[in-house]
Amino acid sequence: MRVSGLVAESQHFIQTWHQLTGQTYPLAMRLRIHRLTTVQPIVVPAGKLRHGTIDDRPLLLKWYTDFTREAIPSFLEDVARSVDNGLKAQSIYLWEDGQPVSLASGRKALPLAGRIGPVYTPLEYRRKGYATACVAALSQRLLNQGCKRCFLFTDLANPTSNHIYQTIGYQPICDWHEYGLG
Repeated sequence: MRVSGLVAESQHFIQTWHQLTGQTYPLAMRLRIHRLTTVQPIVVPAGKLRHGTIDDRPLLLKWYTDFTREAIPSFLEDVARSVDNGLKAQSIYLWEDGQPVSLASGRKALPLAGRIGPVYTPLEYRRKGYATACVAALSQRLLNQGCKRCFLFTDLANPTSNHIYQTIGYQPICDWHEYGLG
């Protein structure tokens, strides 16, 4: 079981939970929430953003599995459902440069806000600007669709993703902790 939330609130909860149960509460992940209101100009690599389709499902299952193994192994059981729900909602996007090279999921999450995530680029396509371009284009698409802002979570242990998102224009808002219980 896990609990996550704003740092002060989640710490208060897990400390109270510990006092009541005596069980441990290891910190599983330190996250940061970022917000964007304007996409900053970036160097755009070759390729373009497109919706993921049912034909992409085998690739998406692999990439979502790879992302989950790398970033959040506790969610592996939800991969197929996440891909199928994303395809149905048309919220999965691919950056394609002759072939898919990066993915980002994004959708309107609140009346005036879009949420980005997950974002994944396979090892062989990293450091070429694909994820940056994918997230920037998707963020702009959401803004163009009436969102006043976009937000996403980053793992504080991953300086690359934090740098990429700040380059696009995402600014830190607050931190978020996830604890394992038991």
